[in-house]
Amino acid sequence: MKDKAYSRVVNAWCMYDWANSAFATTIMAAVLPTFYAAVAGANLPGNTATVYWGYTSALALLVGAVLAPVLGALSDYLGAKKRFLTAFAMFGIFFTSLLVFVSTGDWLLASVLYVLGEIGFGGANVFYDSLLPHVAKPEDIDYVSSKGYAMGYLGGGILLAINIVMILFWDKIGLPSQEMASRLSFLSVGIWWAAFSIPILRWVPEPPAAPSHGPRVNPVRAAFQRLGHTFGDIRRYRELTKFILAFWLYNDGIGTIIKMATIYGMEIGIGQTDLIGALLLTQFVGIPFSLLFGKLAKRLGSKRSIYLALGVYTVICIGGFFMTRAWHFWVLAGMVGLVQGGSQALSRSLFGSMVPKTKSAEFFGFYDVSSKFAGIAGPAVFALVGQLTGTSRLSIISLIIFFVAGALILTRVNETEGIRVAREADAALA
Repeated sequence: MKDKAYSRVVNAWCMYDWANSAFATTIMAAVLPTFYAAVAGANLPGNTATVYWGYTSALALLVGAVLAPVLGALSDYLGAKKRFLTAFAMFGIFFTSLLVFVSTGDWLLASVLYVLGEIGFGGANVFYDSLLPHVAKPEDIDYVSSKGYAMGYLGGGILLAINIVMILFWDKIGLPSQEMASRLSFLSVGIWWAAFSIPILRWVPEPPAAPSHGPRVNPVRAAFQRLGHTFGDIRRYRELTKFILAFWLYNDGIGTIIKMATIYGMEIGIGQTDLIGALLLTQFVGIPFSLLFGKLAKRLGSKRSIYLALGVYTVICIGGFFMTRAWHFWVLAGMVGLVQGGSQALSRSLFGSMVPKTKSAEFFGFYDVSSKFAGIAGPAVFALVGQLTGTSRLSIISLIIFFVAGALILTRVNETEGIRVAREADAALA
């Protein structure tokens, strides 16, 4: 009975990946970037749409990065991880759904709504990720994190497949235009995200508030006090800090590939059907390989498995520089599917294993900040290089430095020591 209850909680937690991955696939990676270039930014000259999309992505990450650590500390103090998750998810769902109103030339409206939707998506993920150490047993954390990513690939892939059918066969299903089919796909993301968020809200229990050994004070003030204490005490978490820096770098490269791949493909002349179809391939390749990386970590260890993924990403960047034909994009998309979910799942579980449970949302706030601030650099550099050179080929090859530098710093992380320090911190606060 106990195992049944545990499985139900784990599955409910994983279903949120199924829910919000619709945003990552249809909005962030596949349909909106191509729609932004072909419709919303139709009146923009040259590669300006690609440049504006890069800056839009960077701005969205910047706003989320500023909010994440304070909100994480606040939710730990109040014991309100699920309430914050709900609020940010609803915020993201609302503004994502409003993308249905974007039409020809509305690139500014598209940028504003995307930024607001991304804030909701990223903010909710802070609290979703912070529940992982509370949901999974320590011996299961790699597998549970990987299962979440696999569920995300499946859920996001199913909705993306539905959206592709809508866009390609719009006339046969009674829609007035292909543009309207794309706009309705944005609305479908909001509906999907909302509907499949129900299991985590219903079945995953709210972890208790972090222990407080003094009088209760204003929650916002307490959140800043906790942040100050964490910064002051950061030497206790040296391995965690090194990991954050490594993750900061290599996840920047991963995130930039996710956000810029389709709009880059359009710039070099690959059609929308091939671009979206190849990204659908990424989703379904990612399902088994996310789970495989969870098992691979038991044999090779989390760090070595991440190194393998970063090596593949380096090859992908080199291939992207030389890409000229649609089948090249399909091959590279398949390669991304081999490693994307696994690298991110193992990064999340490795970090979660070195985090004190009593500060999980606060630390996952820092984790989210690291990915967001890092993510600002990637799209911004991609956009700047493209703006200066008039082509994005040099932009894609420049991402290699993020993977190499991140891997080098990761070699300095002693995860065993990091786990020991986290457990000591929990015992001291018990």
